Amino acid sequence: MSTGTATVIGRTTTDKVVLFGGLPLVGLALGFFLPRIADWAVDKPWLPMPGPVEVVARLEGWWVVVVLTVIGLVAGVFLAAVALDDVLKVTVTDAEVEFLKNEKTGRVPRDQVAVAFLDGKEIVLQDGTSRELAREKHDQLKSEAKRIPAAFRAHGYPWSDDGDPHAEKFRRWVEDDPELPAAVNAVLRARSKSFAAGDKGKADLRELRDEIGKLGYVVRDRDEKQYWRAV
Repeated sequence: MSTGTATVIGRTTTDKVVLFGGLPLVGLALGFFLPRIADWAVDKPWLPMPGPVEVVARLEGWWVVVVLTVIGLVAGVFLAAVALDDVLKVTVTDAEVEFLKNEKTGRVPRDQVAVAFLDGKEIVLQDGTSRELAREKHDQLKSEAKRIPAAFRAHGYPWSDDGDPHAEKFRRWVEDDPELPAAVNAVLRARSKSFAAGDKGKADLRELRDEIGKLGYVVRDRDEKQYWRAV
């Protein structure tokens, strides 16, 4: 979608309609029918958490339905906002590329970008030394991903349809790799422990990837394995 002189990828009007129309509606319906569901389920032997269900089943009065319906509606709106915030928004202009996700914004000036390409589901920008300026995972469907190259080309960015021009230089990391400095091995060792740590692990993987970049190396992940190359 183009906005003035900018092209925006992600967080479309359809996304907003589906999320803010669907999730609040589901929450509203669940809240409205929750007392009846609780009455039906309270005696079932397979119920994993009977305590909260018993509390709802004991409540009586029209106000119970009203309160639970409002709670369901508010919860649906909150979940929709969280889900939308987790969708990567990319704004491409003639001057810069802006990445926005989870209220964090990253900007890359156009004059620093030597090549842009897709590496799987990730948008990657490199400078003239092959250092990565950005590596962000997009949320577009396969049928919509073709809009990404078109957006960058429309604003004059050099785009590689063949992916990373330095792909053949990557090597899989093994602990205490003798070809790497001790500092880089230490950071990669710390990263390897972050794959199974959920959302906190994702944040650590990103932060430590930036640290490796400062040391003059590039790292990419495949199936919880790390591959490296020198800049």
